[in-house]
Amino acid sequence: MSEKENKTDQVSGSRKEAAMDNFLKGYNCTQSVLMAFEDLIPKENRKEIMCMGSAFGGGMGRLREVCGCVSGMFLIAGLLYGYSGPETGPHKAELYSRIQELAHRFEQQNGSIVCRELLGLSTKEEAPVPEARTKEYYKKRPCKELIGMATEILEEFIHEKEAEENR
Repeated sequence: MSEKENKTDQVSGSRKEAAMDNFLKGYNCTQSVLMAFEDLIPKENRKEIMCMGSAFGGGMGRLREVCGCVSGMFLIAGLLYGYSGPETGPHKAELYSRIQELAHRFEQQNGSIVCRELLGLSTKEEAPVPEARTKEYYKKRPCKELIGMATEILEEFIHEKEAEENR
């Protein structure tokens, strides 16, 4: 068993709950997913990655575009399977295939990967100031459940890829 597999198995089952709890603590959707996988993020990069994730809340800075938890899945997938150079070949195509697969899995369960559509909003853009996190806020938002679902999808995806690599 590889070190990465062992790390993933150690926290398996608790990632979904951790991600949902992170949202209830006030983290945005992207950060909530990222934190659920922080054991896979090099310690020296955690703060920077969390800061990067802070820009994706509210469907990318409250633009209500790609859902933040979907962006969180993509960021972790990029960390695990991505590249750092000017890639143009098969590695890039493989990464994009994985990203599309994750998007498709989320969309199959929710009908969309777009924040405003998931929230049932008719306007694309909202004021940049987020709503206060009150009991009413949490009651009207499906975000906590979507975060849990995205975390499960990504965790399952990682396990599947690890199993394929070990065959």
